[in-house]
Amino acid sequence: MNPQYSYSFNSGDGKNKALLGGKGANLCEMTQLGLNVPPGFVITTQTCLLYLENKLLPAGLLDEVHQQIADIERATGKTFGGASEPLLVSVRSGSAISMPGMMDTILNLGLNKQTLTGLIEMTDDPRFAYDAYRRFIQLFGKVALGIEDEKFDSHFNEVKRAAGIKADVALNSEQLQEISNRFLKVVHEETGKPFPEDVYEQLEIAIKAVFNSWLGKRAVDYRREFHITPDVANGTAVNIVTMVFGNMGDDCATGVGFTRNPGTGANEMYGEYLVNAQGEDVVAGIRTPKPVQEMAQEMPEQYRQLVELRNKLEAHYHEVQDYEYTIERGVLYCLQTRNGKMNAAAMVKSSIDMVKEGLIDKERALLRINPELLEQLLLPQLARNHHNQPIAQGLPASPGAACGKCVFDADTAVRLGKTGEELILVREETKPEDIHGFFAAQGVLTSRGGKTSHAAVVARGMGKACVAGAEDIKVDVRSRIAMVGDILIKEGDLITIDGSNGNIYLGRIPTIPPSFSEELKTLLSWADSIAKLRVHANVDTPETARLAASYGAKGIGLCRTERMFNAADRLPLVVDMILAQNTEEREAALAKLFPIQRDDFQQLFEAMSPHPVTVRLLDPPMHEFLPNEHQLLDEIDALKHYLTIIKGQRVTLETLAKPHELPAPFNRLNEEVVIDALAKKQMMLNKVLELYEVNPMLGHRGVRLGMSYPEIYRMQIRSILEAAARCVKQKTPVEPEIMVPQVITAQELIKVRQYVDEIQAEVESQYKLKLNFKFGTMIETVRACTRADRLATTAAFFSFGTNDLTQATFSFSREDAENKFLPLYEESGLLQDNPFETLDVEGVGRLMKMAVELGRKQRPDLKIGICGEHGGHPRSIRFCHNIGLNYVSCSAPRIPIARLAAAHAKLLEEAAG
Repeated sequence: MNPQYSYSFNSGDGKNKALLGGKGANLCEMTQLGLNVPPGFVITTQTCLLYLENKLLPAGLLDEVHQQIADIERATGKTFGGASEPLLVSVRSGSAISMPGMMDTILNLGLNKQTLTGLIEMTDDPRFAYDAYRRFIQLFGKVALGIEDEKFDSHFNEVKRAAGIKADVALNSEQLQEISNRFLKVVHEETGKPFPEDVYEQLEIAIKAVFNSWLGKRAVDYRREFHITPDVANGTAVNIVTMVFGNMGDDCATGVGFTRNPGTGANEMYGEYLVNAQGEDVVAGIRTPKPVQEMAQEMPEQYRQLVELRNKLEAHYHEVQDYEYTIERGVLYCLQTRNGKMNAAAMVKSSIDMVKEGLIDKERALLRINPELLEQLLLPQLARNHHNQPIAQGLPASPGAACGKCVFDADTAVRLGKTGEELILVREETKPEDIHGFFAAQGVLTSRGGKTSHAAVVARGMGKACVAGAEDIKVDVRSRIAMVGDILIKEGDLITIDGSNGNIYLGRIPTIPPSFSEELKTLLSWADSIAKLRVHANVDTPETARLAASYGAKGIGLCRTERMFNAADRLPLVVDMILAQNTEEREAALAKLFPIQRDDFQQLFEAMSPHPVTVRLLDPPMHEFLPNEHQLLDEIDALKHYLTIIKGQRVTLETLAKPHELPAPFNRLNEEVVIDALAKKQMMLNKVLELYEVNPMLGHRGVRLGMSYPEIYRMQIRSILEAAARCVKQKTPVEPEIMVPQVITAQELIKVRQYVDEIQAEVESQYKLKLNFKFGTMIETVRACTRADRLATTAAFFSFGTNDLTQATFSFSREDAENKFLPLYEESGLLQDNPFETLDVEGVGRLMKMAVELGRKQRPDLKIGICGEHGGHPRSIRFCHNIGLNYVSCSAPRIPIARLAAAHAKLLEEAAG
């Protein structure tokens, strides 16, 4: 049996968007619903794939096309290629997923010298006919024959200039005829062949052009950017539709509309139209369209029909529709409908309203919103009406918009931040020691790194805008400048960054503050009532904990103690601890850190009470708290030069018999002070060299630090337990959880548990109370996954650290992979997704599933969550739901996203049976 390549609008399955594309399926559905749709047919997406594979239209397709055209001729009483009553058609693309403007469309196909005469006779309007003809020649030439628009536009503008005309609508029939003749010559000159007169040849060429547009750069880039994979949409359908004209007189019009306001979600007629125009005129900006409400006075009967159409579309699809229409000789035709693209606020409001109206239920209200969209509502956005052009673009690493003065190091950011300055921290790349600069800055810009680089991860955790990997920007930290081509950006210059799309602008662009609306609160309360997974937050400060709680977090899934160490008032104490020559000196430094850590934890517990707070013991290698070797060598060299200057000052004063004491403040920087500073910097350099590791992320870090320097972990454990005891004393409910990182063997956990038991007994005796807390481990090494049953004998909870687990599974360094070969792997299809952004279900996911099964076999009540960046990613959240995790933990701005995604996971599981 021969395959069927095409379906008429009367016979196609309106639910089968994979086969007919979204546009074609909707045209079939609207036709069968009884709406006034111009007759037409759809060539399937499967036909497109066959053509692209073989570079030939499949045998039998053109026979079907001839038959379909014959059916349209019977329905319309017109003839394709006829000298009288000619049938003209449009040829449009349409994949399963809407990709606006990414593929090609041809209008007015079927015009040639013979049918042009017939169109003039049929309409008695030569101007209209020649206008349609010149549009067709240019569009066909561009889309089907590959001729650049400029080749046509130069002739078009030349005729307008000669006639002294500015607006296209002022051209008369003779001038449009001249333009058409010029366009025919352009085609002959550019292709070496005359414009095709055979209408079936035109149609065949057009079908091939639309199929080819599936692999055009625009379409490929769009699919990559929006993660439209072949299982979601594969190939484009071709929709061949009878042309109806909105430019045949004052009883004709064309317009676009939404069934609700896409900017606010309000239930109102929304759209624009033009009288005596073709559809492209509305969107091209050639003429200023009118608000649709004006049609009520100008064309009252057609407006009534339009309101009826709008109501039927929304009632049938149970979704906000974006529709196109044409009015020809007073008759309203619906040309297309698709689900409307709306901003986040409008989606949330319309969901709530449609439930109240009884149009949809709560489950559909939740499922119609892409969780990622909610991020718009929680971060500042650039004002919509700005017209500034970006000077460069990087990777959209952390969404939101920020404006401030450029600063090139963290210390300067802190110093200026104290004065109330708004700042953007600009670096080649950021490191953990820059953390205090992150706190002080409104946003972060780096010229290197990816969307999961240090800068991106930390900025997202803080809810700050970040643009990473802006390679066109050359950052010179020493000179405190950045260059973008010929543009010089100095420290103190104002810039604006948009972390939602990666754009960087000179100067200040107004921003719109975020708001957590009552509608969003209602929607997320529905989500929480359905979801099985709870949502926790990755936060490190009381301020971000309170923010996370206001966004609906039910606990802290990851508190990184090293972030506390990096604060400006603590880092010197940490450095002293690292430089300690023996245990006694180290304990002395830790004793100074202890009350600071204890107070930090107490404030965190209070901010998140009564929910659980998971504190990860120290994880990064020691060298990350020290400057790098290059920086230290520079600083030592500077101190040596300064010491020489001070000696020179002293000799000068002695020679001139002046007092040896310099005036304030120079008297404070004497030789002794500089020598002490030089000695400390030299000690730091020696320690950096001593701590050097070939691969530090696989070296002396995590629990291995706790084994080598138990006094560090003991201090942190005591800080956690004393903070909990203080909360209990003041009757604040707390659920502390102590988490050990980088574990590979049960013996490590047993050893740390011994520290905990000893300190617990001491704290309970000191405070005269009993403490309730959990002790557990991160699962972030492959061996931990395979030995999860043994770890569960000691651990009461697991938390997957999927960032490190992904690196270990792939043997990728995240930064190196993203900066070098990972983009190539994604573009060439070697990997479908960046595994640091989307959880690798087939590799990392299998290890997680194994760990869950082994752990719960040993301890059925084992609490299991995820605290890597994947914890805020909707597809990853669905996987976590499917393997039975108890919670996901993510940065504060992604909490609403995770709450909605958790509900999606449960609803989709139920739908799948």
